[in-house]
Amino acid sequence: MNDPQLMEDDVEQELWSWGAGTDAQLGTGRLEDNNLPQLVRTPSLSSAPAISFLSCGGAHVIALTAGGGVLTWGRGNSGQLGLGDMISSLHPKPVMRLGSYFITHVSAGWSHSGFVSGSSGEQVYGFGAGKRGQLGISKKIQTVNLPILSSNLEAAEIVGIAAGGDHSAALSAEGHLYTWGRGFKSTSDVYSPQHLPSPSSFSKVALGWNHALVLTDEGELYMLGGKHHGALSDSEMLNSMKSLPAGDSREDNFQAVPALSGIKVLDIAAGAEHSVIVTEDGGVKTWGWGEHGQLGLGDTCDHTNPQTVNLNLKLESTAYDVKVYCGSGFTVAVATSNLPN
Repeated sequence: MNDPQLMEDDVEQELWSWGAGTDAQLGTGRLEDNNLPQLVRTPSLSSAPAISFLSCGGAHVIALTAGGGVLTWGRGNSGQLGLGDMISSLHPKPVMRLGSYFITHVSAGWSHSGFVSGSSGEQVYGFGAGKRGQLGISKKIQTVNLPILSSNLEAAEIVGIAAGGDHSAALSAEGHLYTWGRGFKSTSDVYSPQHLPSPSSFSKVALGWNHALVLTDEGELYMLGGKHHGALSDSEMLNSMKSLPAGDSREDNFQAVPALSGIKVLDIAAGAEHSVIVTEDGGVKTWGWGEHGQLGLGDTCDHTNPQTVNLNLKLESTAYDVKVYCGSGFTVAVATSNLPN
């Protein structure tokens, strides 16, 4: 999993937001949608170190600062802001209970939040909804509005975390994958992090509502989960998928998409029920749920196999570093040109 790139404290920075705002997720102080970018102005931002990483959840936002601090805002009805209440926040506010930790990674799920602290042996903390086990605290709990330590990860050097719909995942420095919360293929819930053993070492994990994408150090893509809207490729081809063994449960098998055999993958992202990858040649491929045009293919159809997206990059002869990101029903790709100095 990619670590946030920390910025210098003296960087001048502005934060802009737009889109749905009726749950305060835009941080502008108003409960309204905005179809144009709005500048987020608040004393907590002006007095905090530069923001190094943002994660957007169902209707809340987590900001990680260069000093290892955390700000949250937006919907708070499940305690997902970690501010000690169940109230939405119109503006970014510091999570004071995380103030004694140096936070290295954050992730916002639908109604819960996850954090990795590098100052206490790479420990994992969470708050928000926990009824499906997504907080990883070994028991069923409706909501938690202050940071709580996840269990069974004390011996693992966790370097990244991903929060999804009702589940969470984490990667260790050794490339081990841990998951907890709602099961990917059944209704069973897991209330504490479980290591999914695999002969491969993983470098990144991305969670959708019903599936997970995991990327190996060698650039191979494997998946866990259901097949809603073709999120895991053509159901008729599932029997021919390459699988990695992962313990005694068939639910924990990592499966590869046949159409990607032999293709090296550099980056991954997962929406609610669609998947996006970047291949070694800088190409972007998408598949799964397409109702809102999130696949970028010029239609609103579901696609059960990876399709190539035309990004219309201006300089076709120039190499680009492409990164992809997903919301529930939308996709963002950032292409950085590698032009010579």
